[in-house]
Amino acid sequence: MNVIESINNLTTPFNNAVITIGNFDGVHIGHQALFHEVIEKADAINGTSIAVTFEPHPSRVLNKKYQLPLITLYEQKVELIEKSGIDVLICIPFTKKFASFPAQLFVEDLLVKHIGTKAIVVGNDYRFGKNREGDTDLLKKFGDRFNFEVIISNWKQMPDRSERISSTLIRELVLAGDVAKAQKSIGRYYQIRGQVVSGRNRGGRLLGFPTANINLTDELCPKAGVYAVTVECINKTFNGVANIGYSPTFDDNIFTVEVHILNFNKIINNQRIRVNFIQRIRDEKKFSNIKTLSSQIEKDIKTAEAILK
Repeated sequence: MNVIESINNLTTPFNNAVITIGNFDGVHIGHQALFHEVIEKADAINGTSIAVTFEPHPSRVLNKKYQLPLITLYEQKVELIEKSGIDVLICIPFTKKFASFPAQLFVEDLLVKHIGTKAIVVGNDYRFGKNREGDTDLLKKFGDRFNFEVIISNWKQMPDRSERISSTLIRELVLAGDVAKAQKSIGRYYQIRGQVVSGRNRGGRLLGFPTANINLTDELCPKAGVYAVTVECINKTFNGVANIGYSPTFDDNIFTVEVHILNFNKIINNQRIRVNFIQRIRDEKKFSNIKTLSSQIEKDIKTAEAILK
């Protein structure tokens, strides 16, 4: 997949460009369906399949008081879009100046002049241009004027719910700790990535269960509690148990993400690892002493092993 990270790098329009546009946070099943339609249409007209996205997330530019936690950081989003089979990813740096582009300029300059759009695939609630003034009806009018096809894609629904799959819904599920249900919308297990940093040196020393402590940046963090996870590191995947929260037994009120990797004895300080959340085991709770906590961790490990076998 060719990744283009500036409009200025679009010097020549693509051959029969078929595009979809969005933030694609989570690259969930709904997004994947859009990519599939784009690829099918591009194949049918011997064209180029293109996804257009933005970095940073527009909400972070337009509403600086609230920094939306991301389901997928940019690095992971690129990887997932590439796996979908899209030919080209165009990532537009999102600024207030770009947000001020009127709908017609957005279409005429970016979609037609620079990209060479012959077809565009969007959901029925797609909005574009300054103050989100453009909708699918206006897009169709521009399509007639500039000779490109507008394809409206039906949204995908949750298997067991009437609401459609969306980044907002997935964010709610992860924040509630329902990572198993989130998996049904994402099409894979929810994942966080981070560098292993020095912890408080008590996982192995005091409890007998060494942990990898992870520094998060902007990504969405599941609800505090204990989870069965898999861990990707040193080019392998291992089973594990993750604890998210404030370690109330120790009363130090410091938020941590700690992962005990099962049957693992490697030193991975300063390495980046990926943690996939399979199922929530229990709430985080305060224990009367370290021995009781250690005993509970043993039970959590057995529960995780049963889930992950």
